[in-house]
Amino acid sequence: MGLAGWSGSGKTTLLAQLLPVLIGRGYRVSTIKHAHHAFDVDTPGKDSWVHRQAGASEVLVASAARFALLAEHRGGVEPELPELLARLAPVDLVLVEGFKRDPHPKIEISRSATGKPYLWPGDATIAAVAADHAVPGCDRMVLDLNDIVAIADCVLAHAGQV
Repeated sequence: MGLAGWSGSGKTTLLAQLLPVLIGRGYRVSTIKHAHHAFDVDTPGKDSWVHRQAGASEVLVASAARFALLAEHRGGVEPELPELLARLAPVDLVLVEGFKRDPHPKIEISRSATGKPYLWPGDATIAAVAADHAVPGCDRMVLDLNDIVAIADCVLAHAGQV
């Protein structure tokens, strides 16, 4: 299930609130976040950065606490959502932040303060709209953006977990 919306709509905030609710119900959850800008999680001068600068296609950094795989596209095509999903270890649920143009079930996040148009009229994959305001004419399920339990229930229902 994806969370889609314009920048500033609260996708990350909602995701951070949903995760403890879903995990508290016993589900193992992973996330995928689409970054719109050239982002970097590596730091110049670190060994992993040196490895990438020297030409490594992938660098796996591991410790007792976590590991991170850094993969370089080097001018290649940005990976699509199915390819990224295939890289994840098996879990009960994957929440996707962003990727609003990809054809997967989504909840649109709409905050009146953004002043942006709705995505749902032109996207049949949007199953519900979570908003902090009324959504007139919406033919999808409308959820209160502050009702995290109802949004979690919607995610689980669409994932076939209820």
